[in-house]
Amino acid sequence: MAHVIGCDVGSQSLKGVLIDGDGAIIAEASAPYDLSFPHPGWAEQNPDDWLRALSVVISALLRRGGVAASGVGALGLASQVDGVVPVDPRGRHLRPAIIWMDRRAEAQSRALGQRIAKARIFDVTGLNLDSSHVAPKILWLRDEEPDVYEAAEAMLLPGSYVAHRLTGERVVDYSNASSTMLYDVRSKDWSAEMLSATDLDPGTLGRVAPADEVAGVLTEAAARDLGLEVGTKVVVGCGDEHGACLGAGLVVPNLVCDITGTAEPVCAAADEPVFDETGLVETHAHADSRLWLIENPGFVSGGSVRWYSDNVAKMSFEEMTREAEGVPAGSEGLVFLPCLSGAMTPTWNGNARGVFHGLSMKHGLSHMTRAVFEGCAFGFRDIVDRFAEMGIESEEVRVVGGGAKSPFWCQMKADATGRVLRALKNQEATATGAAMLAGVAEGTYASLDEAADGLVELGATYEPDAGAKAAYDKAYSLYRAAYAALEPVFDRREDTVG
Repeated sequence: MAHVIGCDVGSQSLKGVLIDGDGAIIAEASAPYDLSFPHPGWAEQNPDDWLRALSVVISALLRRGGVAASGVGALGLASQVDGVVPVDPRGRHLRPAIIWMDRRAEAQSRALGQRIAKARIFDVTGLNLDSSHVAPKILWLRDEEPDVYEAAEAMLLPGSYVAHRLTGERVVDYSNASSTMLYDVRSKDWSAEMLSATDLDPGTLGRVAPADEVAGVLTEAAARDLGLEVGTKVVVGCGDEHGACLGAGLVVPNLVCDITGTAEPVCAAADEPVFDETGLVETHAHADSRLWLIENPGFVSGGSVRWYSDNVAKMSFEEMTREAEGVPAGSEGLVFLPCLSGAMTPTWNGNARGVFHGLSMKHGLSHMTRAVFEGCAFGFRDIVDRFAEMGIESEEVRVVGGGAKSPFWCQMKADATGRVLRALKNQEATATGAAMLAGVAEGTYASLDEAADGLVELGATYEPDAGAKAAYDKAYSLYRAAYAALEPVFDRREDTVG
């Protein structure tokens, strides 16, 4: 049986795993790239960076695994969602990708809400009317960069763009399509009603297909660039949080996964569409076509920690955790709202911005550091508490991503929520999920269930401390009160994306 490769096309890096014919991970690799923030509220990336990183990662995987190019049968991708790449007839991007954390399309989002009611959008798509999603971003291009819009033959999501460059095919899986606000989450296809409301052509988006279907095979140019053989299969792939959920074993209903990367999606698997009338969590398709993901698609969690590290603390993650450990739970009344790129919890608000509340002469850098970690833990609590209110209750939360490597942060989340957290032994859950899809397409696994049985191995367990929970309850109440008090101030920021 041939080897397969799974890759996570993330926000700050591309990570990959190589799986042998027996279904074992034999090599891992990663390559970083940059984000760009040209204006407040904007976030962009050079799509060529994804392809360069893919080449670096695949070369490293083959070298570390001692595998020849001829030994690889299939490549799977799990890619950042909610982005758009306009491409010309040759498949080349016409401008930098507008990525998931970009909030420039607030005006287009509001205008769309004038054409079709928010409640109707939610009922059809499972999504909130929000500028983070793809449709408003495409409408922004039409309004603000008409030359680019008219020159574009297709408007591709990040994963679709990479697959298109590798195979020449235009295809998007259910999970990625469900982030566009142009997809019917029940019928699992583009929504005629939403396409009519936006006056967009589904042909520019690509056909919708299951994540484990073969999109095509590597072209001669792509094979040369990646160091693989012409004809290597490329599966359709999925969104990154959807791949992470596969890698965490969410192939059965009522399991919950916390994915702490640049963003922090919190997801629950369901065997039918479930809708949250408050709008805190959305209803998405899953990479496993039998299921749906009920999820908050991700407030800026790890990104907030990275911003604070780079711009305020000027220290490593490990140094920050040591500083924070010396401060009591609740940061002695200091609260951080992790809304640096708008809010997706405790409400969705594209105008929200990050805030430290409660600073006093008592507080020092270590308090601010702990407050950043706690603010993100409280965002996580918002979501798991809402799941419980909706009747989605799991005995444990499986935690993956970079944040899962931190016992300090995992224990804080367990204490703040009163829930058991279980980390995975393999931290590259997203790339592993992509490899699971490739493995099913290649025949390494008979099903995603078999792939999960073979690859998902649970590691450290974090039991909540009832004593710490009381302190966190008080701090969480202050976090919620501060956010509620500031929402009217956020909503006055009409120049947010100007």
